[in-house]
Amino acid sequence: MVLVIPVKNNPILPVSNRVKDIESIVNWFEQHQRSLYAIGWFYLGNQRKIEELLYRAILQVHKELPRFKSSISFEMSVLSIFIHICRELSLNKSLQASEESDSHQKIFHELHKLIEKEREVLGLTYIRGLSKEETAQLLQVSSEQVKELLFSGLQSLRNGMGYGEHYHGCNEYQRLYVDYLERNLERPAKIGFEMHIYHCQDCQEDLAALQEVMVGFTEAIEKFRVPDGFIGNIKERVAQRESLIQQKKNKRKRNGIIATSIFALVIFSGVFTGVFSKLYYTWTEENQELRAFLQEDVGERLNLEAESGGVKIKIKSAIADETQTLIFYEIEDSKENNQYMINIDDGVFIENEREIMVANTFPRYFPPDTEMELNNKEKNIYHGKISLRPLKEDTGTVKLKLNKVMKLKRNPSDSYVNMEPEEGEWNFEIPITKQPSTEYALKEDIEIEGVPVRLDKLILAPTATILQYSINNVQTKKRIDMINFKNLEINQKTMNADLYGNSYVHEQPDMNWNNFQAYFEPLFEKETNEVKVQFASAYLSIEDHKTIKLDASKEYPQTFIYAGSTISIDKVEIGQPSTVIFSNHEIKNRAYESLHFNIQTEDNDSSIEGDYKGVIVDKNAKEYDMHKITPKIFEEMEEPRHFFTVQSLKLHGDKVIPKSLDITGYNTTKYLDDVVEIQTELIVKDKAGTR
Repeated sequence: MVLVIPVKNNPILPVSNRVKDIESIVNWFEQHQRSLYAIGWFYLGNQRKIEELLYRAILQVHKELPRFKSSISFEMSVLSIFIHICRELSLNKSLQASEESDSHQKIFHELHKLIEKEREVLGLTYIRGLSKEETAQLLQVSSEQVKELLFSGLQSLRNGMGYGEHYHGCNEYQRLYVDYLERNLERPAKIGFEMHIYHCQDCQEDLAALQEVMVGFTEAIEKFRVPDGFIGNIKERVAQRESLIQQKKNKRKRNGIIATSIFALVIFSGVFTGVFSKLYYTWTEENQELRAFLQEDVGERLNLEAESGGVKIKIKSAIADETQTLIFYEIEDSKENNQYMINIDDGVFIENEREIMVANTFPRYFPPDTEMELNNKEKNIYHGKISLRPLKEDTGTVKLKLNKVMKLKRNPSDSYVNMEPEEGEWNFEIPITKQPSTEYALKEDIEIEGVPVRLDKLILAPTATILQYSINNVQTKKRIDMINFKNLEINQKTMNADLYGNSYVHEQPDMNWNNFQAYFEPLFEKETNEVKVQFASAYLSIEDHKTIKLDASKEYPQTFIYAGSTISIDKVEIGQPSTVIFSNHEIKNRAYESLHFNIQTEDNDSSIEGDYKGVIVDKNAKEYDMHKITPKIFEEMEEPRHFFTVQSLKLHGDKVIPKSLDITGYNTTKYLDDVVEIQTELIVKDKAGTR
């Protein structure tokens, strides 16, 4: 009766066909944008913030949930991330109370006043269309609690809307209201309920009032229309980000040729020591990253091969620890001069994954490495690696099945790479030995720009050095959305940060803190008593409210001061659609990079479509058009910042009248040169791996 947006009626493709890469993830969000937009509105209340919500959710899904065995597990995981980001973005309390009497707006105002769990249960059940069992699983409550939250949420919504707040039905029958209105009561219970209702006026009035608010809720949601161009704005942001991603690789200098006499001496002596191992792999392994692992004896050569359609795949080695399992491979095209890579999101299956791998972990994604010297030597050979989940036990055999590889099509004008799928069949059984990791407690409390930050843990794993840290989210006036690091110094060795290695930790033991992990180059040493952390930058959200009245009858442009800068209202025009344009082209010493804002209209019943222009500015104040910048230029820039210069807004509806521009805050990047020295404390784990 009350499933407002019937998303379950849309056919859902199998995950293997649907979730291939970030473009496919964007397409999934586009398919489900109406329900996600409506749920996002409950929390945030304007289009720009919902755009930011979906943008962050897409990136988080791409980073943390690269593959799932069923459409249900993928959908539920996406919604888990989506709801968490909704909560984060709503902490700034920027949703303004509506003074209008329009029932559509009033319902959303009252929804925002509900307790968080009630609001989420209503959104997931009646908008997203999840079953009560799915909603219970997602929110980690029981199905009975979901029913209770549905009733209490609707009752609170009813009271706030004035639909009979003085009606009080019988307690033992109130718990059946929702099931009855949804036609989910079994026949005996339904007959007994209707007999009681027939004789009880209090329950009649109570039930009727609840039904009225459910109808009003349905009508309000049905009025919702996703603004034109909404998902297009998000697609453009994702495309820009992807075009700039190009992992930096620290090129190690190739060792010189060792004298033949030394080699002969080692062989003659029969001492196959670590020194010989290093010399041996220096001569025999071209891949410098894999060579380092082999030289440190944390992996071994495998050389497993399979061929299909003239494409030969060789599994060269597997390096495993408690955080991930790295598979190094080589692909050769024996028929043409093509290069192929393995895309972990498409065509990769681990047949025994549930039996041997840890379920609640998410492997990392590695983009095509076309800059590696080795990948530019032969036009028909590509060297790469993929990340899989860690093993449950110390040893195991991974049954890897591939039915697709990606043909790399390089763009000669820049370093951007397109990929085309090539089908085939390659099967491997890969023996794996898991290497131990060493963990150190840090327990360092610092402040960055006045925001408390904890450096919690250092993990020295064979495949990566990981810094676990937390950001306090209690303060809403100033928040840190992300921290970037430059490097770690351990035992007088420097491990550079992975530019794209920041990840959100799903297990959050304290709701006042958000936990993250930053990845750095691996360190094969396991003992240390001190670590130096070099910070790079922090991306901040600042709450700073200002309301500017808009009047289409006045002449524009008009200016106002915000955050120390002069902003120009260039155009306010009523039409179909109505238009508002504001700008600030002055970049020097500007406090903000982008604004959090909303346009209030006379009837508060319009959708807003936004477009923007901007520039990227480096440390020396040199400006670059963000639409023309190449990845190579971006990587060479020093301390780049992205400034929005023009915001163009279209207000869809019947001659919508804009009344005010409401600014709630802004984002800015602070570059840091802080170095923190921290004493370490070894975390001792027993044989079972517990602390």
